[in-house]
Amino acid sequence: MRILGIPLAILAYIVVMLIPTPGLEFAGHSAIALLLFAIVMWVSEAVHLAVTSLILLFIQPIIGVASFGDAVIGFANPIIFLMIGGFIIAEGIRKSGLASRLTYGMLNRLGTTPDRSVFTAIFSTGLLSAFIENVVAYAMLLPIIKEIIPLMGIKDPEKGKSNFSKSMVLGGSFGSLAGGFGTEIGTAPNLMAAAYTHIPFANWMIFGFPLAFILMTIMWKWLGFVYKPEIKGIIGGIKTIADKKEAMGPMSRTEKLTLVILLFTIGLWVTTSFTGLDSYSVALIGAVLLFIFKVIDWKDAQNGVDWGLIVFFGGALSLGVALLNTGAANWLIADILAFLGPNASTILIMVVLMVIAVTITQVMSNIALAAILIPIAVTLATAQNLPVGIYAVPVAIACSLSYMLPMADPTVAMAYGTKYVNIPGIFKAGFPLVVIGIIMTIIVLLAVMNFAPWIITV
Repeated sequence: MRILGIPLAILAYIVVMLIPTPGLEFAGHSAIALLLFAIVMWVSEAVHLAVTSLILLFIQPIIGVASFGDAVIGFANPIIFLMIGGFIIAEGIRKSGLASRLTYGMLNRLGTTPDRSVFTAIFSTGLLSAFIENVVAYAMLLPIIKEIIPLMGIKDPEKGKSNFSKSMVLGGSFGSLAGGFGTEIGTAPNLMAAAYTHIPFANWMIFGFPLAFILMTIMWKWLGFVYKPEIKGIIGGIKTIADKKEAMGPMSRTEKLTLVILLFTIGLWVTTSFTGLDSYSVALIGAVLLFIFKVIDWKDAQNGVDWGLIVFFGGALSLGVALLNTGAANWLIADILAFLGPNASTILIMVVLMVIAVTITQVMSNIALAAILIPIAVTLATAQNLPVGIYAVPVAIACSLSYMLPMADPTVAMAYGTKYVNIPGIFKAGFPLVVIGIIMTIIVLLAVMNFAPWIITV
């Protein structure tokens, strides 16, 4: 695939450009072709993912998609700074020794088997991300996840041969995404759906938390099945954990300082609706406090931030902006909805909108996609005299079913960045979960509506 990646990507671009696209201007047509080019390049890994992203920047003005100035706007997306802040906070947690202390404390309480460890990775990130940004929740817990893996006797997990390592990093990533479904502040698309539908916070939790817990439980069992662990548990069991905790001694001043900064930052994230701050600013506040109080220095940040991953994700966002600005995204959605006709059933429209969202969110910013799809969903529901959230809520959730590719979500990109799992490995675990996610969302939403239709009517 690496040898054939570049010629296949070029061929995909040419083939798409030869297909007529009535009603779509040349720039939009070219943007869709570039999307296929990028997918082939990323999936084949013909070059490093970040290199493909750099190609996307200079190629856009050449093929008439956008000027270079417009192409690099993706790198100014707030999510980039959220990732940088999250990486720096994670490095502070690791360097201070707080990650090790938290790891041993969690394992001492929850058990030392692979099954319990994967459960911990999924549910700890999931519960945290229901109230703070999923990227930061995962970034904070990834050092702990990486501490657990060598305790199991696994060496060189970055070679990508350990099933347990794969299930741990993917479990944390996928769990953070599923946990975000629990509240309307859990993900950016949730917030947008709530803004359009005016569903109260408590109402969202009535269907959001059951859905989140169901999906996280399925993830736990599925990852244990698809990546059956090759180890039995921590060597020495609870005694090993107890010995390591004792050897660490009492908390150091740096650990205490890091913990205070971490709790303060989490407090700011949870209270953004009251303070007026946004999650992106809070991530940078937490990162800067670690520098000010000398928990870390800039050299630590250089080592702790995966800058290649930042470039890769910025290029993916740039492509999403191109699809949005050229009208390509709207054109694709409008044609599909027109094809369904005026007499399509509610469930069919719900499924189609979710499939569209799931497909496009793998290569486009989920908040940009939600900005396109949620107004359409609300308009459709209003025109059919249905509850205002009947389409908007599942669409918002589908925008965050980003389990298939590393460019789909920063947390998946971070899991890929550990080198514990490759792109085919992510797709193998993630694709069935996307399908299950669509099905379970529809079942839970319809079941809740059957007993309490007022929940998404407000």
